[in-house]
Amino acid sequence: MVDWCVSLCGWLVDANHGQFKEGGLIFMAQWTSAVGAAQLARQLTTQQPAPSVPGTRRPPAYRALADGIRLLVLEGRVPVAARLPAERELALSLSVSRTTVAAAYEALRAEGFLESRRGAGSWTAVPAGNPLPARGLEPLPPESLGSMIDLGTAALPAPEPWLTRAVQGALEELPPYAHTHGDYPAGLPALRRMLADRYTGRGIPTMPEQIMVTTGAMGAIDAICHLFAGRGERIAVESPSYANILQLMREAGARLVPVAMAEGLTGWDLGRWRQVLREAAPRLAYVVADFHNPTGALADEDQRRQLVDAARSAGTVLVVDETMSELHLDPGAEMPRPVCAFDPAGSTVLTVGSASKAFWAGMRIGWVRAAPDVIRSLVAARAYADLGTPVLEQLAINWLMRTGGWEDAVALRRAQARENRDALVAAVRERLPDWEFEVPRGGLTLWVRTGGLSGSRLAEVGERVGVRVPSGPRFGVDGAFEGYVRLPFTVGGPVAVEAAARLAAAARLVAKGASTGTEAPRTFVA
Repeated sequence: MVDWCVSLCGWLVDANHGQFKEGGLIFMAQWTSAVGAAQLARQLTTQQPAPSVPGTRRPPAYRALADGIRLLVLEGRVPVAARLPAERELALSLSVSRTTVAAAYEALRAEGFLESRRGAGSWTAVPAGNPLPARGLEPLPPESLGSMIDLGTAALPAPEPWLTRAVQGALEELPPYAHTHGDYPAGLPALRRMLADRYTGRGIPTMPEQIMVTTGAMGAIDAICHLFAGRGERIAVESPSYANILQLMREAGARLVPVAMAEGLTGWDLGRWRQVLREAAPRLAYVVADFHNPTGALADEDQRRQLVDAARSAGTVLVVDETMSELHLDPGAEMPRPVCAFDPAGSTVLTVGSASKAFWAGMRIGWVRAAPDVIRSLVAARAYADLGTPVLEQLAINWLMRTGGWEDAVALRRAQARENRDALVAAVRERLPDWEFEVPRGGLTLWVRTGGLSGSRLAEVGERVGVRVPSGPRFGVDGAFEGYVRLPFTVGGPVAVEAAARLAAAARLVAKGASTGTEAPRTFVA
């Protein structure tokens, strides 16, 4: 859990950056953010009380404190690798003895939830036996589904007849391009103009030179990471965040710095973001402002403005994922301005869009909006990656946007997602009344707290009873969110009811195993 960077010097402690010098060497602990004593005390005192068990005695104060901190880590409210306050500071904030805090810290160290180094302090961790899930979020092949209800992927079937019409329109426009080499590293000029015009229509003046078309949003973010964040660079990410992007960044060698969402999933906690940007100085920050994946949170306009200002001040490049932005599901709801409205030049904010969520996941078309010099650098680097994006698919998206078919297709998609959301919410509330969630106003995902049961065990047992769901730790950094699962709005009607029934059956099996020892899951109530 600790990566020690070494360089020459004498003994000194730098509390802002986790550095300490010993024997002529400077070491840096792997903690990349800090939790203040007042902040941690506030989070502990606002925790839901653990359910009492008849006939049992209250735990000692140090045990209750250790359990409270452990739960905050597992739920992602305190990030993994976050520096905790000194024992004396936390004792004063909680009005307990320093001995109580010291004993709680020692218990957490013994359980693998805390690591310490003299001169560097203590930082949160997860036990070595609690690894990240090995299985990805890839959808199961249709022929292998059988009776399995697959809730592993937040993707819906294509909104016909618009897919067929778009492909037919693209085929009619293909012949002139067929006489060329077919490589367009920046994207088809017609589609770049179309995307630029759409941003301009949203109130952000944009030139085609500010657009690069990519192979999906993943291709866009991969290119950005390789250009801006070399191996070992820090990238600040929301906690939780989109699992596939987290894995992409890990494989690129990035050091992820998690920043917890605001309480109640109301968007971003700007105090935490400013602290992380100031103290960790990440090269990049990745955020989903519009119907965040997995929580569905929508950042308000003031949060967007403040985050752009904080990133600009810290010299951090802000990568904003807009793939869910058009999936606002509540009719008449007013959307805040895009994040790039607060940096129209695109020097601080790099905006990523995609057709995959709003239209169809099989249409692998994404794009980046940024300053022209950034786009030129991304295009130049692309020669060593995929060279360009398929021409036929670009023509199909351009046809949709030019003819108005895009708006009609997205309206159909919204109606389908809204119907599925409402059916899934009703079914889960009926079958699993102790599970907790906020109903999102858009997007494709429901982030569910599982009543103290292990999300990893629920995912494992769920496949045995015919429902496939991703567990919470897939969306965290280093094993957080064990008490959660993500449920996408990919099924509706009777299938949603059956999916909830199977999840309830899985929950009963996991709970039964907790009491009999046959399933041996861990529960996560403090």
